[in-house]
Amino acid sequence: MEEKQSIITYKFLLSLIIISIGSLIAAASLELILIPNLMIDGGINGISIIFNRLCGGSLGLTVFIFNLPFIILGYNLIGKKFLIKTGYGMILFSVLLEVFDKLNPLIDDTLLATVYGGIALGIGVGLVIKEGGCLDGTETVAILVNRKGILSVGQVVFIFNIFIYGSAIFVFGPERALYSLLTYFISYKVIDFVSDGFNSAKAILIITDNDKEISKKILERLGRTVTVISGHGFISHGGKKVLYTVITRFEVSILKDILDECKSSSFATVMEVSEIIGTHVKQLPESM
Repeated sequence: MEEKQSIITYKFLLSLIIISIGSLIAAASLELILIPNLMIDGGINGISIIFNRLCGGSLGLTVFIFNLPFIILGYNLIGKKFLIKTGYGMILFSVLLEVFDKLNPLIDDTLLATVYGGIALGIGVGLVIKEGGCLDGTETVAILVNRKGILSVGQVVFIFNIFIYGSAIFVFGPERALYSLLTYFISYKVIDFVSDGFNSAKAILIITDNDKEISKKILERLGRTVTVISGHGFISHGGKKVLYTVITRFEVSILKDILDECKSSSFATVMEVSEIIGTHVKQLPESM
């Protein structure tokens, strides 16, 4: 029991370290690349940057105050771990914004700032999201609205950001607002990549009459367990087996080789998987 508790504690501390790194990268990308080039982030942080531009004061403090209600709301929605990770990430993010504000900008070319600022911001935010934290309160609002059955999370975030970038036209000008929008799309894609990683999962459905050989090869060569479901062909009227497994994107080519090697009539579909909960079997059972 103590060993299990120590593992949980270790994982939680490691998670906080990764959130720290993500917060540092995100804060640096804003203060050292994007804001000096009059570009903003989306969400609540984007509103904070616009407010700070109009009214002055501390950007770090503004970001924290604007996001504080959503941290509390997130606790009621998601729970204690979310509160700890998000609260820690946002506090550190706000402090780092103040630290980097005193340093000289890294890039003064608008196009380079758009690309590299967006990439850096995406990496930073993606690391925080991957560990179950958040640096912006927009997602919390989106989840709440989605639970009411009104709009999807993506639709809420999109509408929110259209309003923010529309407002940026009047504060920074149309050209800078468009550059900011481009930065947002770049960071959005990078966030997806960082969150999923190289090991983003693919769900595989295989309809076959050679289920035992294919299942065994998948287990031997990929270390993945296979769920076997009984099926029936509508035209052939014959019994079929439907195999279900989850692999990484880099293992799809190996699966194709397995299907080619198993001389049988097989039909496979590959689908995206956003997250895996649980573990896969990594060794053959002794009975096989």
